[in-house]
Amino acid sequence: MVDGRPSWFMSTAPSEPKPNSSLPLWAGVCAMALAVLFGANVVAIKVSLRGLGPLTASGLRFTIAAFIVTIWALLTKRTLRLRPGQWRHLAVLVPLYTAQMALFYLGTGLTHASRATLLGNLQPFLVLLMAHYFLPGDRMTFRKAVGVLLGLLGVSVLFFDPETLTGNLKYGDVLILASVALWSISTIYVKRIIEDFEPFHLALHPMLLEAPILLLAGYYLDEPALGRIDFSVVAALTYQSVVSAAFGLVVWMHLAQKYGAVALNSFGFLMPVAGVLLSGALLGEPIAKLPVMLALSLVVIGVLWVNPWPRRNEASVNELRGT
Repeated sequence: MVDGRPSWFMSTAPSEPKPNSSLPLWAGVCAMALAVLFGANVVAIKVSLRGLGPLTASGLRFTIAAFIVTIWALLTKRTLRLRPGQWRHLAVLVPLYTAQMALFYLGTGLTHASRATLLGNLQPFLVLLMAHYFLPGDRMTFRKAVGVLLGLLGVSVLFFDPETLTGNLKYGDVLILASVALWSISTIYVKRIIEDFEPFHLALHPMLLEAPILLLAGYYLDEPALGRIDFSVVAALTYQSVVSAAFGLVVWMHLAQKYGAVALNSFGFLMPVAGVLLSGALLGEPIAKLPVMLALSLVVIGVLWVNPWPRRNEASVNELRGT
């Protein structure tokens, strides 16, 4: 998941916790495939920025994704209407999401996709840390504390790379970190209000509102908003919109509602692995470097440590994360 909102992908969940059970083979394969697809999303963002301005690219992504999710909701006869009291929550979330995505796309344009992937995977650890203070009953435990430490160490290792200390990489990394901080704050807020919403409402309605803001900002601020548009740029934008932000969201939500979020989060370690490896394979980035490999190892170990492989009848964590 990881692109600033797994993709967007935010943490959403059914209103009532589901008991986790062992995933059947088809569901396990599907969860693994989705984790890899979400991990590849940052690579797609990087490719799309070859022909689109960062704000324009993010705005187009959510315009297309919002259209697809709306069609899905209508075909499955789900209500799109919000209650009057729910709009005030969107008034908080939409500015957070808009700034988060703008910063993530701007940062990805300046740094390597592999670095953006690893920095983005700091979000689950920040959420664990913030939940201790802002979510009643979600206290820090020894297991969580070790996971948070591993995640922080993994990200800090990246900054021991001398290449980071100069040039655009440094500024891109700072923008990504700012985006991850906003993503973590919005995730905590979503966890506090999720029981008052249909989960897909917290994906669809922010997309409907933030897409025109990002497009308008791109029109005035991107230089240029539209550059050289070729097949790779169109394919990368389609991937972000259809595979990650629309199709992936719907399928992940369905699996989480049926089998529980803990069972799915166990596959989260695949996201940074896929993102880093695909950044090297498809973009030719220098991933075979000690800081990158050490950071990846620490992040993966941290994810596995915090999300152990689920056992039958293990209690579900009331969350669904995204990429």
